Amino acid sequence: MEIIVHHKISDLYKTLGLPFDQEIDFTILSIPAIHPQIPFKSPILRADYFSFILTKEGSGVYWLDDNKFPFDSQTIYFTNPGHLKSYELNESKDAFIITLSEKFLRENVHQEIYGEFPFLLAEIVPPKKLAQNDFDEFETLYSQIFKEFKKESRYKNKILGNLFMVMLLKIKERFWSAYNPMEEGRRGSQIVKSFKNLLETEFKEVTRSNHNDGKLRAYYFAKKLNLHPNYLNSVIKSKTGTTVNDWISKRTLSVAKSLLLNAPYSSKEIAYKLGFSESTHFSRFFKKHTGLSPNTFRKSNKS
Repeated sequence: MEIIVHHKISDLYKTLGLPFDQEIDFTILSIPAIHPQIPFKSPILRADYFSFILTKEGSGVYWLDDNKFPFDSQTIYFTNPGHLKSYELNESKDAFIITLSEKFLRENVHQEIYGEFPFLLAEIVPPKKLAQNDFDEFETLYSQIFKEFKKESRYKNKILGNLFMVMLLKIKERFWSAYNPMEEGRRGSQIVKSFKNLLETEFKEVTRSNHNDGKLRAYYFAKKLNLHPNYLNSVIKSKTGTTVNDWISKRTLSVAKSLLLNAPYSSKEIAYKLGFSESTHFSRFFKKHTGLSPNTFRKSNKS
């Protein structure tokens, strides 16, 4: 089956045949209304947005990368950007889906969204079966968000953002208060593993070629992993304590040292291999991290 990558909310609207006149950063839809034909099987896609699904009456299954999660009535779950996902609906009588972008979250919910709600970076999110009182509370929130979404107001996004913040706080309180992204980074983050493997592969590749054509940049790694650069950096920083650029800089320095000591290339040739447009930029970078110029480092270590 074809995999749809960089699937935006506007692409979701196109797929469903719904009208829209601009890029969409937030929407809430009734699942029975958008999927009148049941059973339904979705395409496999890699979405650029978050999805929060509340099922009052229905059942089905969703896949997140290699993980399969059945769900039924009175459940809530969410998916975040970047993962391969698909779903099947066996029954859908009463359910809502909220889709929203990281841009909406930062502008209308909280500027430091992952600092306030780190569980949004969790990669494995099984559906949560709710007790009746808890479900009623979430259903009330969804209904209020749905009502406000239908209105036209100059404060619409702020109202939606504040209502959604309440929902995130409720989810955090009930299910994710003890979530530690660093622990997931150490134990089983697929994004962290994929990034580290790609980092190693690309640095090995550039040492064999004369130039890297911008490969050793955060944007390149995000593109290869089918993730937005901001989201990739948020995941890597939250789960390793180090930014993508810091990982790249550390590896660049390590490879530069190795090439200076073990390869016949000039300092200028090494600079171009590692993606520096000018050898002077490479010299400044190297001296900043070692206190020595590349040539001084080479001479002093070889002697």
